[in-house]
Amino acid sequence: MQLYHFCYNLQKGFLVKKYTIAHSPDADDIFMYYAIKFGWIGDKKYKFENIAEDIETLNQKTLKNIYDVSAISFGAYPFLKDEYALLKTAVSFGYGYGPKLVKLKGKKLKPNFKVALSGQYTTNALIFKIYYPKARIIYKNFLDIEKAVLEGEVDAGVLIHESILTFDERLEVEKELWDIWVELAGEKPLPLGGMAIRRSIPLLDAINIQNILTEAVKVANSHKNILAKMLIERNLVRVDDKTLDKYLSLYANDKSISLDEEQIEAINKLYELGYKAGMLPCMKDIREYMIPEKYKELRFENG
Repeated sequence: MQLYHFCYNLQKGFLVKKYTIAHSPDADDIFMYYAIKFGWIGDKKYKFENIAEDIETLNQKTLKNIYDVSAISFGAYPFLKDEYALLKTAVSFGYGYGPKLVKLKGKKLKPNFKVALSGQYTTNALIFKIYYPKARIIYKNFLDIEKAVLEGEVDAGVLIHESILTFDERLEVEKELWDIWVELAGEKPLPLGGMAIRRSIPLLDAINIQNILTEAVKVANSHKNILAKMLIERNLVRVDDKTLDKYLSLYANDKSISLDEEQIEAINKLYELGYKAGMLPCMKDIREYMIPEKYKELRFENG
């Protein structure tokens, strides 16, 4: 189902193409997108409708081909690859940090402990299931996981997003997913999430949209203090200024602007591990699923 449509700009004399861009409501996604929302970055030929939903909802809806452009978990992408190309920008990786498996302080976990995860297709769920094959899993909205652990509904839960910095003092970390990742994959950045674009979108538009999003992340990082203040003043984030600054330093930084070789190798390793565990379809080199950016320069190289 194609959600974009066209409007004719009578004053300028060109078609305005409308596309949906879906992102999660957590601070790093909001931060990386809102340079567009605030009008700092854009292209008059495109109009974007932004939608904010939790990451597993986005994974599930992208599986149904709902949105034109969407934030997704890297763990979900192998199931989306035929309908969506992976964008190179607005990516989140962990460098010595990441989601946390937490439990009540002093609690001993059995091999078949009951755990709350933030969604079937999330990257943290994929890594968790590879490492803890006997655990009994239930899925919850990421905002409800801490409460489920505190109230004893589950023995443990994997916290993501800002909750890794703000969880209740009655909880303790059983295992850092970063440490699990290093055991499984070695010293590579931990792939968490990125963005994907519908393959049915005309290629030149897809390239232009990727460039706009890349510039938005770049501008957001260059004006971090101003943008962060605007987000807090408008109640667009769930944390205070100090927590926001810390969180953005982790997940919305210079490493978020465009995938580098180290990050690409890490994604490939994630998919290799998932395939060997029988949890993912076989994947080629992730570069083969990206937008062929050279198309634009080749098409217009002769003017």
